[in-house]
Amino acid sequence: MRVLIDATPLLLRSAGVKNYFYHWLTHLRRAAGEDTIGTFPAIGRLGPLNHDGSVLPAAATWSRLALLFFVNLPRNPALEWILPPADIFHATNQVRNPPRRMRLTATLHDLTCWIMPEVHQPTNVLADRIFAERVLQKAARILAVSGSSRDDAVRILGIRPDAIEVMYPGIPDSFFETPPARLATGTARQGVERPYVLFVGTIEPRKNVETLLDAWAQLPAGYRGEFDLVLAGSAGWQAGNTLRRLRSGLAGVHYLGYVPEADLPALTAGAAVFAYPSLYEGFGFPVAQAMACGVPVVTSNISSLPEVAGESALLVDPRSPAELAAALGRLLGSPSLRAALGAAGAARARAEFRWEKYAARSLEFFRRAMGS
Repeated sequence: MRVLIDATPLLLRSAGVKNYFYHWLTHLRRAAGEDTIGTFPAIGRLGPLNHDGSVLPAAATWSRLALLFFVNLPRNPALEWILPPADIFHATNQVRNPPRRMRLTATLHDLTCWIMPEVHQPTNVLADRIFAERVLQKAARILAVSGSSRDDAVRILGIRPDAIEVMYPGIPDSFFETPPARLATGTARQGVERPYVLFVGTIEPRKNVETLLDAWAQLPAGYRGEFDLVLAGSAGWQAGNTLRRLRSGLAGVHYLGYVPEADLPALTAGAAVFAYPSLYEGFGFPVAQAMACGVPVVTSNISSLPEVAGESALLVDPRSPAELAAALGRLLGSPSLRAALGAAGAARARAEFRWEKYAARSLEFFRRAMGS
């Protein structure tokens, strides 16, 4: 079996989707055996994962993005000629003219651009709508990262349920085992000294950081005197007001900006509580990563987040600062509850969120697509 993966997200600034394709491609190649896993555009050995930049050097990145621009010209069939022979082409929303001479598959991450278009750039909304029309509606099979995303696609796009398979992505091994020495080094490198509540994610409206800051301000002074609130993530779209607030000198609030991927496991594992009040997620990698580290989670009671967290998190209305503050206070005031939820999350993550398992199941997914 010969599979071509559209790997253009690895060349762009991206968070969750880039994380997904980087680790998925790495593990698919390891698991392939006699199967062939290629990419469009051609990407050999992957460089370090950097959400703010490409996995390739600048010259290699720009030449491949120029090729993408060319094949995306309206009604341009060039991709049919350029691609090597393959059985399956696995597309993303970066390719506007997918090939017709091989089976088409895709990963469905989320339908935020339909459900909450106001929290996305217009260019992203357009790209996702073209992706739905030209890929999702025509794909032999679709791989959804959660049952929530599958249900949204059935409800909003009218895709047949039997065309969509749900498989939970993995979490890097480094989140499951963080040695104490590395944990101490990682937190010290970020200048974190006191016990802390952690948020990790792009600073953008969908991540709902403003509500988290409001909730933090409502916590009793005793908790804020013992714990800090630490936020890590790049500045995203419409981040101006939130960034100004984060940088205004709020007592006990530390904004770290972008934290390199290699430092995230230690930073996450060192947290007393992980807070993630996102307004919508197709999967929610930061939540699963915190669970893998054994850190108790407070997250939203909507979209895929209850599905991912299972019984190992406190769920809240993400638009209610009071409810979020109450959940944070409940965890910060109870070491035993933190320990219980952390252990439950770690067990669920070990059972459900492993890249080796996902890669093996993906190869079977591709074989089923060939027979569709």
